[in-house]
Amino acid sequence: MTTGSLSQAVSVRITDEALADLRSRLGKPVRRPRPYIEEITRDAIRHYADGIGDRNPLWTDRDYAAGSRFGDVVGVPTMLYAADRVASGYVGGLPGVHAMFAGTTWEWFEPLRPGDEVIGESVLSDLIEKDGSFAGRTLQQIYTTDFIRGDGKRIATADSWCFRTERDTARSRGKYSKTVLASYEPADIDALLQEYAAEEIRGADPRYHDEVSVGDLIGPLVKGPLTATGVIAFVQGWGSLYIRAHAFANDLFDRHPALGIPNEQGVPEPPERVHWDPVLATGVGVPAPYDYGPERVSWLGNLVTNWMGDDGTLRKLHARVLRHNLMGDVTRCHGEVTATRSEGGRALVDLSLWAENQRGERTADGTAVVELPQRAG
Repeated sequence: MTTGSLSQAVSVRITDEALADLRSRLGKPVRRPRPYIEEITRDAIRHYADGIGDRNPLWTDRDYAAGSRFGDVVGVPTMLYAADRVASGYVGGLPGVHAMFAGTTWEWFEPLRPGDEVIGESVLSDLIEKDGSFAGRTLQQIYTTDFIRGDGKRIATADSWCFRTERDTARSRGKYSKTVLASYEPADIDALLQEYAAEEIRGADPRYHDEVSVGDLIGPLVKGPLTATGVIAFVQGWGSLYIRAHAFANDLFDRHPALGIPNEQGVPEPPERVHWDPVLATGVGVPAPYDYGPERVSWLGNLVTNWMGDDGTLRKLHARVLRHNLMGDVTRCHGEVTATRSEGGRALVDLSLWAENQRGERTADGTAVVELPQRAG
């Protein structure tokens, strides 16, 4: 096994030759990395809900869920990130070039039920070159993943993308050079606790299509402050991309040497260290460790499912990650109704979504489509 130094790890360029090799893979099936989960179990549902801080009892309380239209708990829609690493940001090609997860467009066709076996089938669907202000030559790498249930039925699809950036170029551009990291007094934490206590979960009280109006506001839903403990909690539910231990870690770095970036003791660790290691985070141009993008997408999904109630159905969710959510940051998720309509006999509501940190910076945005029940008659 051969690994490079941190300075070497942040100096890999996106070359024309490497990009041509990557382009040759467009439209071709992607080798499926071993997923974190392959079956939607009650335990897996609970772990994912716990990891994103989603307190909706429909996911975890069997007695409560028995009275719902499902008759049992169902899966958090975005927990399919745990069932496929490609949809979660696992990218191929350009070894040593940093990858930053940047968003997903989800569409769901069936609820996730305990006992469902789910397989992700992915293709590299697009490559878009950009000259980014943050990192010089930048590539948007997009994968399409179909989630197939054991009976062969497609239950969801996801277009997920990462930006591939030249690490030392990103560091030199200094997008976050003026960012002041958050700190809190006891009174600040008390105020956050009050926000958490005020969280509204619609639950068993149906939200009907005819009671929704354009301009209605949703949220806010508070998350944070972000801590290393919170990152670990999410990883426990989601599974991560490259976190391995012992023989499995050594096997990984033997197969993919560019993934092994030595820590301060000379031991190779994966680039995911940016989520808890300040040294590597600053090495890629960020002033502190930061969250995982799929978690922020899941928070926007949490906002929507809280609002729509148990009788609503999240049909589509499009979310972009715009800025890093740094250690100590608080995120507040917001939404607004932009349209109400009927399509194919379904009563639909279109939503605009966004997330802001305590500095007033927008860190994510997106849209959603929700199907709501209609009153009889």
